[in-house]
Amino acid sequence: SHGDLKPSEFPKMVAELVQELCNRYESGDLDEIYLAYNHFVNTLSQDPTIEKLFPLTDLAQSGAEEPEHLVDFVYEPDQGTILSEILPLFLRTRLHQVFLESTAGEHAARMTAMDAASRNAKDVIDRLTLEYNRARQAAITTELTEIVSGAEAL
Repeated sequence: SHGDLKPSEFPKMVAELVQELCNRYESGDLDEIYLAYNHFVNTLSQDPTIEKLFPLTDLAQSGAEEPEHLVDFVYEPDQGTILSEILPLFLRTRLHQVFLESTAGEHAARMTAMDAASRNAKDVIDRLTLEYNRARQAAITTELTEIVSGAEAL
């Protein structure tokens, strides 16, 4: 739950969190970073998910071969500089998406709960209305019986 946080506050929070995570990763405090969140599937379904955020899986480590057309590229600036710019952007985007998914899931759960509560309240009203009508009908029947009995006594 994000409490009273508004989605408009997410970018600032995410930027601070990414800065902290990058600093701690670079200093060696963290070896890996994982996200645990509710993945929003639809209004009725949010899947608890754990996702490795960092380090990104290297193609060579995963056993996949690097595509031939990428091997001979010369990067300007160098790959490290590009990665140092792109990585925080990727992390901010991914974390922001997770915050939004969690918020959507929270709203969906509230909406579903309110819908169930409204249906339950309608069922209670229907039952009470039926009971009231039965009691009223019984009172009218009793009254009519008393009137007919009184008329017969005369």
